[in-house]
Amino acid sequence: MTARIRFSALALATALAGSGCLPALAAPATGNAADTAAPTDLATAAEQRDQREGEAALLRLQVLLDRARFGPGEIDARAGSNQARALRGFQAAHGLTASGEADAATWEALERDTAPVLADYTLTAEDLAGPYARLPDDIMQKAKLPALGHADLAEALGERFHTSPELLRRLNPGLDGAKAGTVLKMPAVGSAVSQAPLPKPARLVVDRSESVLRLLDGEGRAIAQFPASTGSEHDPLPIGEWKITAVVQDPTFHYNPDLFWDADPAHGKAKLAPGPNNPVGTVWIDLSKPHYGIHGTPEPRSVGKQQSHGCIRLTNWDAEAVAQAVDASVPVTLQE
Repeated sequence: MTARIRFSALALATALAGSGCLPALAAPATGNAADTAAPTDLATAAEQRDQREGEAALLRLQVLLDRARFGPGEIDARAGSNQARALRGFQAAHGLTASGEADAATWEALERDTAPVLADYTLTAEDLAGPYARLPDDIMQKAKLPALGHADLAEALGERFHTSPELLRRLNPGLDGAKAGTVLKMPAVGSAVSQAPLPKPARLVVDRSESVLRLLDGEGRAIAQFPASTGSEHDPLPIGEWKITAVVQDPTFHYNPDLFWDADPAHGKAKLAPGPNNPVGTVWIDLSKPHYGIHGTPEPRSVGKQQSHGCIRLTNWDAEAVAQAVDASVPVTLQE
């Protein structure tokens, strides 16, 4: 049905049963249109129905993985590499065949979590107030700004609910013009659910080959896994054993073009204000390797898919979860 994911009839039925997923992604057929439709129209309608059902199952899968702490990255109701990695991690941690495919056994394990997939959220005046602003691309221009906040309401809500702004707009077609008091449909993750903080891990491991960060217990089992960007050919991941030296919330970013191979030669050193669109996001976990750390990002959709300048980049929400769980006593392994 979708790349990397195979849904058996049982798994798909289980995924969709009572979920109410994606109510606004496409308008259902009305009246007796199907009775008089031409064969090609019927085929198109069937394809659209299959697409809606597939997207509903993918949304359910991504929400359940996120709540299980095997993050799929930005929830978008699309199959992709981060979702497949999350599935493999969840399956391995639960003694299942780590295929990266959502088979019936995986659904059974995931759906021990019986909370709804979608939650109602009432838009507030504070949500609408922002402030919001489109940021310049040039880093020297960004350095002139007093804060690096969200571009718009959809981006702000996307961070809060771990979801792509595009999907939020599809779930809520009137989002951009909504007023305070409007009830929205949001994936039931992040601030929509009450969830205990992650336990302190025995070790933090970054795996370059899988593009993931894992938190391991004392027996080496993963208690959480998140997609990560882990360096590049120019700035490879520094393989080895390291220590956490500091955890900084809402960091200021000190830009030094001498540390970036692709820096604009016209740029000089600069200091960028905190904010979710700061180059290192909302959290910096400093490592004993100079100039290296684990941090957030202003571009959650790029995590695990685009290269970094050597550091370990997570979504802001995953970086915050990791930051709350670790301290200087947790060893860090960076491995191939």
